[in-house]
Formats: sequence, structure tokens, C-alpha cells
Amino acid sequence: MDFRRLRYFIAVAEELSFSAAARRLHVSQPPLSMQIRAMEEELDVTLFDRTKRRIALTESGRVFLAEARAALDRLERAKGLARLAKQGEVGTLRLAFTGSVPMADPFPRLVHAFRTRCPAASIHFAHRSTGQQLQSLAALDIDVGFMRPSPLFEPPSNLVVHDLWHDRLKIVVPKEHRLARKRRAVSMEALSEESFILFPRRLACGLHDYVMALCNGAGFVPRVVQEAGEGATILGLVAAGVGVSVLPESYAKVCIPGVVYMNIASKNASSRLILAYRHSANSALLGRFVEMALKAAQRNCSV
Repeated sequence: MDFRRLRYFIAVAEELSFSAAARRLHVSQPPLSMQIRAMEEELDVTLFDRTKRRIALTESGRVFLAEARAALDRLERAKGLARLAKQGEVGTLRLAFTGSVPMADPFPRLVHAFRTRCPAASIHFAHRSTGQQLQSLAALDIDVGFMRPSPLFEPPSNLVVHDLWHDRLKIVVPKEHRLARKRRAVSMEALSEESFILFPRRLACGLHDYVMALCNGAGFVPRVVQEAGEGATILGLVAAGVGVSVLPESYAKVCIPGVVYMNIASKNASSRLILAYRHSANSALLGRFVEMALKAAQRNCSV
């Protein structure tokens, strides 16, 4: 049974007149009557009680009418979704990000704009380190990643990478620290004797390498007394006096009492956030998202 016959049946059921239904459908009456007869034979039920003066739906016809309408509604929805998919406005986008990304102002604005522009689409979020995202992209587990790679990062040939924005780095010290009262930017040299709390390098966390580069540029190798995989944990340990750290400015939005954020007296005191996806990806939804992300990046060249 095809959808044309369903439309014929619905028209006759609503008009309760073959002639009126034929005019509505812009067909002649005999072929319409033949199609309804063929439908009844296929279903092996009588859909209409026919008399010379009138026709009426049988009980089978009433039940079938509800299902026929639902089937056509589903067909129209499927057509609409197919058109939206072609335009990159429907589907599921699997998105991963490093811990600090949602705290950078451009990210929530981008996600909100995308959800507003494509309400029929859904996003599955995953919090993963840069290294984990690279593995997930290779394993086809995610579609796009927001990551903070090492300053020496060279993207693999199977990835497309776009710089999105740069995040200023800040020295984080306990509020009782000797440097906490300084109003000017602090040089990295001033931290040469300090104990550091850093993200572990084994997570392929680019921030670790950025801090090492800043310290090496200042002529020393930092003494790392503690590693932690979460920025909030690092802030808590700094507040407890375990050591100092260097974190993206976006972490200042995490309300951990007892810490002070200080500017770094170096033009290189920033790290880049990138967007990465597979060269082979051909999703129109991903294309729409990347387009919006790049436009947002142009409006937010730094945060």
C-alpha cells in the first residue's frame, strides 16, 4: 500500500462523498473509487458502508482513519527532518571539551546560538582531556573537540584544526602569599623557588607544556610537588598553601576562596584553544556547527 492510497482514503473519509473527495484531490471519481476498492481488498476489510444516498465509515474504517492520519503525519515529519538534515539543522553532534573550555565566555554563547539556530539538533557533551579527545576522534567516538594542545602540537594529517581563541594565563597564589599584594604583573622569575601544582603531562594536557615553557623561558625548571587532573582541585590545593599554579584566566570564574590571580609579565603568557574534527567527516550538522564556531571566533579573538 502506498501513501497515495492513504491520502485518497482520508479524503473520502473526511468528505463522506466520492465526488467531493475527487474534486478535492483533483482526480476523476471512477479511479478514486477503484483505489478505495483495491485498498479494501488488500486489507480484507470493508472501510465504508455504501448506499445510494450516502456513505459512512465502518468500525474498521474509523480505526484505519486514525492510523492513516498518523502515518501521513509521520511521513511529513520525516520529509521535514530530511530537509533539515540536508541543511545541517538536525541530528546529533558529539562534542568533547577540556575542563576550562565551558568557562570561556565564547563557548556557552556558541552552544546557545547553535541550539537556538538548530532546535531540532541535539548535542552530546563529553569532558575529556586533549589527549583523550585526539584518541576519541581517531576512534570515531566524537565528532568535534575543543582542546588546549601543547605549544608544540602538530595535528595529525587526518584532522582539520582551527584556532578559535587565546586564553590568558594567570599566576595563582594563596591570598597570604608574598606576591599576593603586588598590583603589577609578576615575572615568572619570581616563582623560581616556588612549589608548583600542575595538570599531569600524561593526560596530554597542553597547559602543562605551556607552564613548562614559561618557566624554562625564565631560566628555571619548576619544582612540581603535586599534580591534579581537575582545575578546581588545583585551586583548592593552592588555597590550602600546598603551592602555586598557572591557570587560564577562565578559572577565575570558579569561586574558590583563598586564592589570588595575578597577571604574568610575559607576552607569551597565553594558550590557544582549538577546534578539531576529522577530514573525512561529511556531516552537514557538523559543517553548520564549525561555520558558527569560526564566526564566533572572529568576534572573540581573545578572552
